[in-house]
Amino acid sequence: MRIAALGDLHVRDASSQPFRDLFAEMSDKAEVLLLCGDLTDRGLLDEAEALAEALAACRIPVIGVLGNHDYEAGQYDALRHILVGAGMVLLDGESHEVHDVGFAGAKGFAGGFDDHVLQPWGEEIVKNFVREAVNEALRLEAALTRLRSESGSHRAVAVLHYAPIRQTVEGEALELVPFLGSSRLSDPIDRSGAVAVFHAHAHHGSYAGTTPKGIPVYNVSLPVLRRLEPARTFALIEI
Repeated sequence: MRIAALGDLHVRDASSQPFRDLFAEMSDKAEVLLLCGDLTDRGLLDEAEALAEALAACRIPVIGVLGNHDYEAGQYDALRHILVGAGMVLLDGESHEVHDVGFAGAKGFAGGFDDHVLQPWGEEIVKNFVREAVNEALRLEAALTRLRSESGSHRAVAVLHYAPIRQTVEGEALELVPFLGSSRLSDPIDRSGAVAVFHAHAHHGSYAGTTPKGIPVYNVSLPVLRRLEPARTFALIEI
């Protein structure tokens, strides 16, 4: 299966035509399109409407997750309704199958990586922050477990906004690294035996890395892709 993947679109209400053309191109080259969050710039409904209009040009299944920018205006339920109405499958702890490939998705959250993951210690607000990271990892794990135990999918792909490993945020300012993802997300991915992971969020990060067990991870943030190759506007991966 050829997967086209992209994140950090940051669509504004007047910017749908370039994405309409892009989605048409993706439809010619891939069998599934993954959108890895920050679909809108400020989480506004007119931005979601612009993206929905652009998605009309897509002729392949569209699967994705929301990102932090999509939550900015507090209208994420209505935003989700618009995008689902345009034919997009939005995952938040759920899974979806296309042919024999299963896609498990969650937004993810921050908290740091490896030996520097934030722990639930001290003030209640810190504990709540860590609890959110844990809950997002549990959402992802539930979706991956469902694919493994209840479906006929032989291959599982994880779709996130936040990064599950540090490698793909390398290049970002060190002060920002703990806020770009969490290693808590990589644990369920490794346990599931997924074949690939896609995320965005780290605009100045690195394109590719692997989980501790060697599962490939791709940072498909639009700024990252354009830095690799100025004319490159989406990743195309075969699994």
